[in-house]
Amino acid sequence: MRVDGFGPGGKPNPLKRRPAPVSSPLAEVYFPGFNPGNLRQFRYLPDGAKDAPLVVVLHGCTQTATGYDHGAGWTELAAEQGFAVLAPEQKAVNNPAACFNWFNPIDVTRGEGEVASIAAMIEAMIEDHQLDPKRVFITGLSAGGANTAAMLACYPELFAGGAIIAGLPYGAATNVRDALEVMRSGAVKTPREWGHLARAASHHRGHWPRVSIWHGDRDQTVNIANAQASLEQWADLDGLKLADARQETVEGGAVRLSWGDRLEAYTVPGLGHGTPIDSSVLGTPGPHILEAGISSTSRIARFWGLVDARPAAKPRPAPQPKPALPRIEIAVTAQHHVAPPVNPKAEHVILRALKAAGLMRKR
Repeated sequence: MRVDGFGPGGKPNPLKRRPAPVSSPLAEVYFPGFNPGNLRQFRYLPDGAKDAPLVVVLHGCTQTATGYDHGAGWTELAAEQGFAVLAPEQKAVNNPAACFNWFNPIDVTRGEGEVASIAAMIEAMIEDHQLDPKRVFITGLSAGGANTAAMLACYPELFAGGAIIAGLPYGAATNVRDALEVMRSGAVKTPREWGHLARAASHHRGHWPRVSIWHGDRDQTVNIANAQASLEQWADLDGLKLADARQETVEGGAVRLSWGDRLEAYTVPGLGHGTPIDSSVLGTPGPHILEAGISSTSRIARFWGLVDARPAAKPRPAPQPKPALPRIEIAVTAQHHVAPPVNPKAEHVILRALKAAGLMRKR
């Protein structure tokens, strides 16, 4: 999660924060309920919203709720398919770079901080607008992807499915130093250890949400080893064997691993840090919203059972293969490999941002 918005000495620079708002059907609505994480609330409701599904969308660092929605295309798809969208937004007072605080224990503990705020927003939106409580889904990019993992672990009973894009598994870090290290290199644990971290986050004993995991093989901000760890975490929770994966190559040259309708993982060739889109199908490219010849939004919604297959876009040639970590073999054998080198400039920005005192909420 590349973090900008800091001036000399690592102090927040108000002139270099999030981009100006863009066009989006999302509207901000004041949330008067339980909000210990101090988040803003944006939402979209289709006509005749009663009994509609709900998709919760979490933006990445330096992004806004409306900006991420404009790029990823969630409300565009919602208007077409008739589901509601909830988009919590981080405040600068909590995190100057607009990152959800996925590494701060108080923000990812059930009943506390940001996860409690998001859960309260979900429950209120379902009740106020009579949405379908059995069809609630959540997705996020980068820090939003890591907080998606936190929501799925802390409140699994709320969700039918989730999608983690360029994110990290739940429990990957509990402080700033560990966050930096795990972003760079990943954390080595057994699938069982990853599963235990999620199981300990709540008293849930029922079925776990179905999960979709996406990562680019050229991501130098959040190491692709974190996608591997997320895969291991959810495979363990579902009692799935990694070696039982079905493998296929899909549009954009992406490789998909799947375990029935419970778990899937995409490795997107040549993709850096961001959400992969195919703008001829859905969405608009921008910072960390990357043209990849595959629409992650459409495929995620299809995996959740929200929509039928969308018409295919004009055929595009698959990207030429580039040397990369053998992530598909890793996913099947559950082995860990040495991380790729981190771009020095990106590394410096991450280090400076994560060490900034304002990154951790003062309580």
